[in-house]
Amino acid sequence: AIRHALVGAGHRASTTVAQAALGAARPVGGLPIGGGWSGSYGGAAPVRPSPGLAEAAAAFFAPQAPSGQTATAQPAPVEDLRTYPLGAARAQVHGTYIVAQTEDGVVIVDQHAAHERLVYERMKESIAVSGVKRQSLLIPEIVEMDEDSVRRLVARADDLAELGLVLEGFGHGAVAVRESPALLGDTDIAGLVKDLADELAEFGEHLSLKERLEEVCGTMACHGSVRAGRRLSLDEMNALLRQMEATPHSGQCNHGRPTYVELKLADIERLFGRR
Repeated sequence: AIRHALVGAGHRASTTVAQAALGAARPVGGLPIGGGWSGSYGGAAPVRPSPGLAEAAAAFFAPQAPSGQTATAQPAPVEDLRTYPLGAARAQVHGTYIVAQTEDGVVIVDQHAAHERLVYERMKESIAVSGVKRQSLLIPEIVEMDEDSVRRLVARADDLAELGLVLEGFGHGAVAVRESPALLGDTDIAGLVKDLADELAEFGEHLSLKERLEEVCGTMACHGSVRAGRRLSLDEMNALLRQMEATPHSGQCNHGRPTYVELKLADIERLFGRR
């Protein structure tokens, strides 16, 4: 039932991207190739938890009971993650893309774009419900920049604090960051602050951060997401897939690019002339 609920709402997959990929890979002579997929899953229903792969492997390789003894407990059957909309993670390629297997195809996920969207949606939800939780830095981060940028940031310090970023002026050409949004974890504080300063310059003096909330959240989410090049375990990859299935609009990143594409098995077979 939950799988049908997930299929019923908020995602919009990148059909055009899948079609373009298939078109580029089409053999000379051109076989008729079907379109990519277009599905949508929503964030209204919670995703049922799945057993970790490490725990499943440990149970599978556990030593058997000695002869003459009766085993009293059997390991729980391992859930087939391929039945989920985004399938079961099989590999990470080029340190950037997650390759997952579904029951009838293959899904390729851009890990940075996908996680960026998840952080962005969580940040917006936190702001709407209870405010963004902050984490104190053990040592304030000193970020040097031009005086105009410092002035713009200090002038919006109260608004930035509501978004989880607490800073103050530090001399004429720097700011000291004392707290950052907890959602971002161990992020590049200096890069984040400089990007925000650039955005404030584009906003103009008359606009508040609340009026440009989506842009600011998007900038913060980009700095708080999993980077391309970071190696992920299978458990981490599957956790990312499950979060995507439970999050509205996770089919696109904050900049409008697709976070994943799906190739149906029938389309792959056409590429190899099997259909």
